[in-house]
Amino acid sequence: MDYKVVLTSDAEADLDNFISYLLFVKRSKQAARNLVDDFEETKKDLSKVALSLKLCDNPKLKVMGYRRINFKSHRYFMLYRVEGNIVTVDNIFHELQDYENKMI
Repeated sequence: MDYKVVLTSDAEADLDNFISYLLFVKRSKQAARNLVDDFEETKKDLSKVALSLKLCDNPKLKVMGYRRINFKSHRYFMLYRVEGNIVTVDNIFHELQDYENKMI
């Protein structure tokens, strides 16, 4: 089953912030391009495997139905929920961020 992947405005802002950091702070167009490519590839994979990934370990996130998919080549991940054939990506985080406290 293929799922339709939808990003919330928060998830879009998260991705934009990471790309802006790479472009304007690190001054690396190539790094920003690589991140975008990795995001697109991960999003494509998510549309195929959304329900096969386990629920988050955090009990509160688990109750809310959150799952996590890691980017293939970067230290980022998406938190998402599945409703029918729609996957809603609520946020994108770097793995060093305290995402649990932001989400709860």
